[in-house]
Amino acid sequence: MPSRRQILQSAAASGAALVTVPGWLAGCAKQGDIASPVANLDVLSAFGVDAALCTSLLGELGATGADAADLYFQRTRSNFLQMEDGRIAEASASIDLGVGLRAVVGDQQGYAFTEELSLDAMRGAARTAASIASGTARPGPVAFNPTQGGALYTLAVPWSQVGVDAKLPLVRKLEGYARAADPSVSKVTVTWNDSEEQVVIATLDGKLMHEVRPMTRLWCIVTATRNGQTFSNSANLAGRRGVDWFSDQNLAELAKRAVDRTMVLFDARRPPAGEMPVVLAAGASGILLHEAIGHGLEADFNRKGTSIYSDMVGKPIAADFVNIVDSGVEPNERGALSFDDEGNPTERTMLVEKGVLKGYLHDSISAKHYGVKPSGSGRRQSFRFQPMPRMRCTFMENGPHTRDEIVASVKNGIIAETFTNGQVQIGAGDYTFYIKNGWLIENGKVTAPIKDVNIIGNGPESLKRVTMAANDTQLDTGGWTCGKDGQGVPVSQGLPTVLVSSMTVGGENA
Repeated sequence: MPSRRQILQSAAASGAALVTVPGWLAGCAKQGDIASPVANLDVLSAFGVDAALCTSLLGELGATGADAADLYFQRTRSNFLQMEDGRIAEASASIDLGVGLRAVVGDQQGYAFTEELSLDAMRGAARTAASIASGTARPGPVAFNPTQGGALYTLAVPWSQVGVDAKLPLVRKLEGYARAADPSVSKVTVTWNDSEEQVVIATLDGKLMHEVRPMTRLWCIVTATRNGQTFSNSANLAGRRGVDWFSDQNLAELAKRAVDRTMVLFDARRPPAGEMPVVLAAGASGILLHEAIGHGLEADFNRKGTSIYSDMVGKPIAADFVNIVDSGVEPNERGALSFDDEGNPTERTMLVEKGVLKGYLHDSISAKHYGVKPSGSGRRQSFRFQPMPRMRCTFMENGPHTRDEIVASVKNGIIAETFTNGQVQIGAGDYTFYIKNGWLIENGKVTAPIKDVNIIGNGPESLKRVTMAANDTQLDTGGWTCGKDGQGVPVSQGLPTVLVSSMTVGGENA
């Protein structure tokens, strides 16, 4: 069974057609030979196109009998800064512009994209995508119903209006906080990212969705040296937020987290190896929920029968206090979306309720297959890729216990606090994760920091072994990006403090 980390050579799935047409980012459409009663819509002007052209292109996509079709216009402005040892080591700015064109027949997709927004290039891409179908032609829509999103992440000042003169003082301040936190700090690297993604989706059935999606991430990497030993660790803040989020308080807290995570490594040791209880700390431990369980609940894996959960809807898969949600409507989170990349509204999708599997995460194709409505989970990395079912913000809700009760219940075990590298097999749910920071529990008390620890297990089995969950659910503010089939999309995740009764821990006797 291949890992989901395997990188594919094409953005298109089986049965899909892919064409790339390189061109200038500022290419404009030629509209002189298109006749349509549809009025021009201003939202399309950023792409040099109008509603008449969209109608024509959708007509091309439906000309051979597609069940559904859409256009995905995207324009992304991105900025990057990196400071090392008090000096700017790297800075860049970029604009990415293009359109993806899709025709859907049953559960197959014909897909093409072009970076050149000229009439000839887009029509050629549309005809390539439409070649998957062979049926009765469907004309383009005679009118569009425009809908604007963005209420989940409205910024006081758009990133396009924030200059480097406003960003540099924040980067320098964060570095200063980190250096001042401990005399052992020998190096601080700060990276800054911000972006503004303008998206317009036009569909064969007349939807026209548009919004601007902001994103930012500030990352502090700390290296410390003491008594001949050197350790590094980091912390970051990320979300669909504006420059005002980086207040003095948030910068100071970010620096403290990065430094504390680094300095504790000097006193950390490896725990004993073997099977033992593992307490997953609130917040960042949601990565294990996301990787080892969440992917198995994406509908395409279940539709194809490759997920262990393929025949388990309506069956208990966890204790009755376990409730797992995947939501696109958490304000300002990296995984927040007003509508997904097919133009379907997002929602708060209950995946597991009182321990029972309620359903899957659906795009339009899987929803039609299962006879349900889409959950707003059809996502893509960019216009170069076709959408597929993906997570957004995945978390477990509060449980009936407290963190102190959970720790006190463990005679000998560990707390897993922050994670780095991991590998997961989607079908079976087998996983391995590396714990960067954690703690030893002895006789119900936290006694010492630990490091260099692997935990090994099976997602569905670990979920069954969740015997306690605290009332302290946290969404992690880190800059998580989920990879699947060669596509990366921003996500959020979270967890309360959770006790898994038994996991394999790779410690010093391993």
